[in-house]
Amino acid sequence: MRVTFRQLKVFETVARLGSFTRAAEELHLSQPTVSMQVKQLVEAVEQPLFEQAGKKIFLTEIGEELHRTCHALFDAWQRFEMTAADMKGLKKGRLRLACVTTAKYFVPRLLGPFCERYPGIDVRFEIANREKILERLSRHEDDLYILGSPPVHFDVVVHPFLDNPLVAVAPSNHALCGLRAIPLERFARERLLVRERGSGTRLATEKFFRDRGIELTAKMEIGSNEAIKQAVAGGLGVSVMSQHELRNEPADSVCVLDVEGFPIARSWYVVHPGDKQLSVVAQAFFRYLQTEARHLLPAIGHDADVVTSRREDCSSGTIPR
Repeated sequence: MRVTFRQLKVFETVARLGSFTRAAEELHLSQPTVSMQVKQLVEAVEQPLFEQAGKKIFLTEIGEELHRTCHALFDAWQRFEMTAADMKGLKKGRLRLACVTTAKYFVPRLLGPFCERYPGIDVRFEIANREKILERLSRHEDDLYILGSPPVHFDVVVHPFLDNPLVAVAPSNHALCGLRAIPLERFARERLLVRERGSGTRLATEKFFRDRGIELTAKMEIGSNEAIKQAVAGGLGVSVMSQHELRNEPADSVCVLDVEGFPIARSWYVVHPGDKQLSVVAQAFFRYLQTEARHLLPAIGHDADVVTSRREDCSSGTIPR
């Protein structure tokens, strides 16, 4: 058979995503190009690889076998690339890094010095929500993953490398801004804006309140950190978010509330599959995160620039309702 590596890559992407359109988007190709590559592969195999039921496509029996073969082939090629990169040391090579959306506020600042130190390294940096990052992890699509909550039910190696405190925030003109020792029950009565289900920040927040006997009720679910920040600044409600997200926020947009038990202590984790041998490049970045991340990023705490100036103790007085 005359089959190209590109045809196999296109086929694997269509099979994995179950869609020619989504495969074209991921591969940055036109849909006709994707269809043509699969058509040529079908002609080479001389058997249909997909069958259609309604609007969905499914692999045929020979398609399933080819999909398994693709995985074995790509794994072997990845091992060869890793060996080739190792033989070149850190002069050349590739780092495939994936992180959850909240990490985009600081990971580029860590990548910059690393890439300056090793200019021959090519970095592919993927950003997605937690659900999609875990999907990528299950398929071993990347070398390293950065998450705010360690994944469960995965055979992975997990190491914390950076503090990730969660703070309670409100609009800068909110009645609770500037007050001290705000009871958790009082904060829980506010209109709460949260990320989608499965978000690491949401899971940590719900657990924090549940452990203290308080069930939070989300009033609005928003699909991105930036949108939540803008919604809080616009007066739609309060939220809990990573302190990293507030570094460059204007002082008059949101305030960090002094709620009892906050900030919630968390960490950022670097993760890789337990059965995956890391390339010399991935090992170098792994060590770099472990030894230098805390020194490269300023200490994180309640940032005075985003807290209003009025300070009143709520522990023994009347709290605005």
